[in-house]
Amino acid sequence: MAEIFMFLYSGGLELLCDSKKIHNVNVEQQNGEDKLIMKDLLSWVRTNLIKERPEMFMKGDTVRPGVLVLVNDCDWELSGQLSTTLEDKDVVVFISTLHGG
Repeated sequence: MAEIFMFLYSGGLELLCDSKKIHNVNVEQQNGEDKLIMKDLLSWVRTNLIKERPEMFMKGDTVRPGVLVLVNDCDWELSGQLSTTLEDKDVVVFISTLHGG
């Protein structure tokens, strides 16, 4: 089990989780794996945190285009995206870059 700190910052993402921006979550590894990866965390978020309209956060098994993902202040595109390994006390930040106008 890994304890992950997650931040859902503005642009409306926090509205999908009862307007709560900061989440401290404990996520079990999937399928008996010895490590937790981002794909597992996103699946957990969809099932346990998103209260309405999950399609606004995820498309398929990843985040929607326009959602920036940082793992310990590093863009997840540099660390493997869905296969990024997460460890205890990691900080994951989701930032929506899309706005209405």
